[in-house]
Amino acid sequence: MDFTEEQISTIVRQVVGKMTGESAFAPPAAASSPAARAGVFTRVEDAVNAAEKAFKEYRKFGLQDRKAFLESVRRLALDRQEELSRMVYEETGMGRYEDKLQKHVAAAQTPGVEELETVAWSGKNGLALEEFAPYGIIGAVTPSTHPSETTINNVIMMLAAGNSVIFNPHPSAKNVSAYTVQRINEVLVAAGAPANLVTCIQDPTIESANEIFQHEKIHLLSITGGPAVVRAAMKTQKKVIAAGPGNPPVVIDETADLGHAAERITLSAGFDNNILCTAEKEIYVVERVFSAFMQAMEKAGNIRLNAGQIERLASGAFEKKKYLHVVSRDLVGRNARVLAEIVGLKISDDVRLLFGETSADHVFVQEEQMMPFIPVVKVKDYEQGVALALEAEHGYRHTASVFTHDMQRATDFARRADCSIFVINGGTFQGDGGDQGEGTLSYTIASPTGEGITRPHHFARVRRIMNVGSFRFV
Repeated sequence: MDFTEEQISTIVRQVVGKMTGESAFAPPAAASSPAARAGVFTRVEDAVNAAEKAFKEYRKFGLQDRKAFLESVRRLALDRQEELSRMVYEETGMGRYEDKLQKHVAAAQTPGVEELETVAWSGKNGLALEEFAPYGIIGAVTPSTHPSETTINNVIMMLAAGNSVIFNPHPSAKNVSAYTVQRINEVLVAAGAPANLVTCIQDPTIESANEIFQHEKIHLLSITGGPAVVRAAMKTQKKVIAAGPGNPPVVIDETADLGHAAERITLSAGFDNNILCTAEKEIYVVERVFSAFMQAMEKAGNIRLNAGQIERLASGAFEKKKYLHVVSRDLVGRNARVLAEIVGLKISDDVRLLFGETSADHVFVQEEQMMPFIPVVKVKDYEQGVALALEAEHGYRHTASVFTHDMQRATDFARRADCSIFVINGGTFQGDGGDQGEGTLSYTIASPTGEGITRPHHFARVRRIMNVGSFRFV
């Protein structure tokens, strides 16, 4: 079998990595000067200057040029999906490799320049046009849960709108993020785009994030991260598109197809070990069908924990700090098998979810834990289930779902929840488009700032030009 030079290089890095205990895919060190390799910089100021130069050059290109450039980024995601998925898994230790493959394929469903339609009005006074214009340089923060996926997704939307971008990735995923930015720059330049349209900070910190937030040349901030970094960005005077926290509840009433509900929840909450912010985090089931639903969950291949086991898992999953519960980073996104070992169970890695009955005020219900255990709360009726679900959602207005054959109930819950994503009779991850749903897909679900599932026009300014008395043809 003949190997390409790149394949041989990859194998060598993997072998050396295993021998030294270092990451097999650590990217080349960034230069400290503006000539940093393929968009990766050590200093924010150098990244800003490079992104500014790239943006000025990028303005010379039209929408069709942008479309061609971004096709190269889409192909990159597809061509390197196995490599990037493995890198994310190895560096972060979260999720499932086979699920990350699907997340990279989703780059094909990220909307692009086709979203940016010009609007025109023609009348006795002349012609008015409205078009989408770029902000300039966007400062972006990406999470450890979906680092390369969010980077590629954001790049397609932001560059479609005509911007350049600087990423401050999560420190736990800095290597794969830098590597992704390098590869993106290489394919963009090869397609004819300016160098450094996409940049990132090699060693990201809170300080580098704040420097980006405050920089006078950066006009828009896009934050996909935890509550602390969202709050920091919101303190600036800039426009912010922020993906905030979520704690998606599910309500199941007595009319629901229980087997279907168990199957859909298993696929959705079990996907990538429950690290998606849109994934189900707690379930409320009316007592009339509670036992039947629990049996359906077991039949779907999940493992039920008893009360004692749930408490042992909770003690390992959360640390109490004053009045707050802090989730253990060691368990976020780990396989159900790892969680099961904590409570003395040996199960297959094929098991997607652990589940069990808890009270409505349990820590697993109230906190967004992002691990493959899902608490199930028994409620006396549908109304109590909705009331408790709204409490656990904490007003984030992120994601919620219901399984019912009563569409009036579903409509009422959707109105009361007021979430960016609401799913009826399906897994919550189906609400974000892709192969499992309908509509556009994004890894930046901007609930706090109202954009919801972000699209290219959210990263553009609307400008109108009025030509008075001219271009009236009829």
